[in-house]
Amino acid sequence: MLSGPSRRRSYSAVTDSALRTLRITHDGLAELASGFDDAAFSTVFDTLVHQVFDLKGRVIITGMGKSGIIARKVTATLTSTGTPAMYLHPAEAGHGDLGMITENDLVIMITRSGASAELIPIIAYCKRFAIPLATITSHADSVAGSAADLCLALPAVREACPIALTPTTSTTLQLVLGDALALALVELRGFSADDFYKFHPNGRLGAQLLKVDDLMATGDDIPHVGADATLLDATTEMTRARYGSTAVIDESNMLLGAFTDGDLRRAITGGHTMEARVGDLMTRNPLTVAPGELASEALRRMQSKSVMMLFVAQAGRLEGVIHMHDTLRAGIA
Repeated sequence: MLSGPSRRRSYSAVTDSALRTLRITHDGLAELASGFDDAAFSTVFDTLVHQVFDLKGRVIITGMGKSGIIARKVTATLTSTGTPAMYLHPAEAGHGDLGMITENDLVIMITRSGASAELIPIIAYCKRFAIPLATITSHADSVAGSAADLCLALPAVREACPIALTPTTSTTLQLVLGDALALALVELRGFSADDFYKFHPNGRLGAQLLKVDDLMATGDDIPHVGADATLLDATTEMTRARYGSTAVIDESNMLLGAFTDGDLRRAITGGHTMEARVGDLMTRNPLTVAPGELASEALRRMQSKSVMMLFVAQAGRLEGVIHMHDTLRAGIA
């Protein structure tokens, strides 16, 4: 059995172990950060970033074991932030997958030891066909480190593992340096939230970047009447569109106001007949949202004002209507 009353450690001992792991990892990250004070290291990093930025092909990232898992994550981060990247499994490379690498690509090896036998065919292929090769390793003098055109040598840090065998601190440094590479490219490209949404249309990340014009109703689905319409006309339009409100517009589609079911109740209570003019009873300067604003901002605005829908206007012109349910269905909360 792995655990039991006789083997279960005290709460304080477990907490101490966790804190020790965090402190060792923190110290390793501090060493990595201080490495950028070294001109040689920072120059290699800068060169790699700009080579990737200018690349006509893709970044091919490879690594074995735990480093391979980090390589997959770095690949995913690059692709989701606008840098074409692909993971190459070293064990499959020598069985045909080397053909994935083209003359326009750049290969990045992530390897703690720099001595994994599975990496040798990839190194040989890069040398034979003059494919740029960069290595992220804890051993710059290793086979992979020595063969690289650019070698980012990670500091020799203490692993957080209590028996000093499981790659822990070292793989964290690999991951953070990969993130640093990806995010440096984000800034260099001027990668925006709109660009991010293109690669994340689904899920919560995509939902938070949806714009109002992605969700709003347009055309005949917008409830609208003219200022000279009667209360009966407005009530009929609200019933048709099922929004509980109708926009009041002029001949140029400029938004003059809104007439809501609340306005209707107040009009009737105030003694107005159903032939009364909407333009005299509408709410002027209604709360609106622009089509290019984030849908999450539209939801926030509706919640803060306790309303269920907003008319969408651009430079005063009616463009659409968005309901709170539209945002919730899209996964915005």
